[in-house]
Amino acid sequence: MKRIAAVILGLFIASTMSAFSAETKVVVSDMHICCKSCVAAIDKTLKDVKGVKYTVDQSKDSVTLMADDTASAQAAVDALAGAGFQGKSDNKDVAMKDNSGAPDGKVAKLEVSNIHNCCGKCTEAIDKAVKGVTGVKESTVKPKVNSFTVTGDFEAKALVKALNDAGFHVTVK
Repeated sequence: MKRIAAVILGLFIASTMSAFSAETKVVVSDMHICCKSCVAAIDKTLKDVKGVKYTVDQSKDSVTLMADDTASAQAAVDALAGAGFQGKSDNKDVAMKDNSGAPDGKVAKLEVSNIHNCCGKCTEAIDKAVKGVTGVKESTVKPKVNSFTVTGDFEAKALVKALNDAGFHVTVK
């Protein structure tokens, strides 16, 4: 009888401890993860984020984060954005922030930087997103370069949105 009581007490304590755990799971989807170099860049970005474990699913263009708490999960998402990756969070408490610096209204020229662009497939996806923005005439995007210039007569925020929707996080000047 004492053994059964000890087992029950142990199970109660274990379930109570997990109930108080603040572990946070976040799936960031719709990212641009086209190759092993993209995966390696994500690994390099997240490996030192404290309190976070993660898996990268290249086939689903997503990263699953398991964090000690919401703050750690947000730090990981912020690190991904800082490395030029964009996606959609499935967690209402953890989000990609718009820190692009895009001005309101139309512009004739915009410098885009801090974008993840490790290979030709990244460059093709970036170029397709840029060319899909009404009023864009030209861009100087090149493979393996994380900054470029866009010219034309276009909405700056529309350009940022197009790149974000394609899985890329950027800053602009």
